[in-house]
Amino acid sequence: MQLTKKFVKAKNPCAGGYKWFLRDHNGQGDYQAVLDALVADGRVGDACWLLDQFGPTDAVLRLDTLDANAIVFAGTLEVRMGINVDTVVRAGRSLITGGGIRAGESIVAGENITAGGNIASGGNLRAGGDVAADWGIEIATRLDCGGNVRAKWDICAGQDLAVTGHLHAGQDISTQGGIKCGQGIKAGGGVRAEQEINAGCGIQAGGSIQSGEHLACGWGLIAGEDIRAEGAIRAGEGAQAVGVIEA
Repeated sequence: MQLTKKFVKAKNPCAGGYKWFLRDHNGQGDYQAVLDALVADGRVGDACWLLDQFGPTDAVLRLDTLDANAIVFAGTLEVRMGINVDTVVRAGRSLITGGGIRAGESIVAGENITAGGNIASGGNLRAGGDVAADWGIEIATRLDCGGNVRAKWDICAGQDLAVTGHLHAGQDISTQGGIKCGQGIKAGGGVRAEQEINAGCGIQAGGSIQSGEHLACGWGLIAGEDIRAEGAIRAGEGAQAVGVIEA
């Protein structure tokens, strides 16, 4: 895709970004080349804005490894050994790696995020599709997923966990915010949130289910230990625990 100054100006860019485009690219350029140049010039926010405006492409970038300050790619990013960025890793479509993903600020994909290792963000994670990790998922702030989230180890977030599909962890699921899940929640260990837990289907935990506020699900609650909530407990098909049930 070729960008022109009229095309870009129609999106109401900020004055600084538009001046940069006119100065550094003479008001025209290949879409991905402009994204790369913005990132190289430290204008990662402008690159993300541009991707928001013009959307994803079908391009695929395949690398053995990725170690950079930031990357914003309009298509699918496939990395064989792992992704390590100081700030932002963003793909217009999917992020796929046989290793882990680590970002200092954010991990964002328009579609799926798939890692053969750990997924760790010093800020947020956002995916339009599924998020899957062969190890754990550790997000410092908020996790937003338009599909399913699955990890073989722990899933933890510093703020809310918002998942449209299923939320499954081989070990614990924990957050300092709330959990809102459109389908079911399943954990080999415990499920714990400092705020409300709400699932459209059932919640099953090998350990305890603990909510700092209300606890609600459309189906049943099953816990290998306790079920505790600081607020009300509402389950469409009942609650079962090896330990105590307390609200």
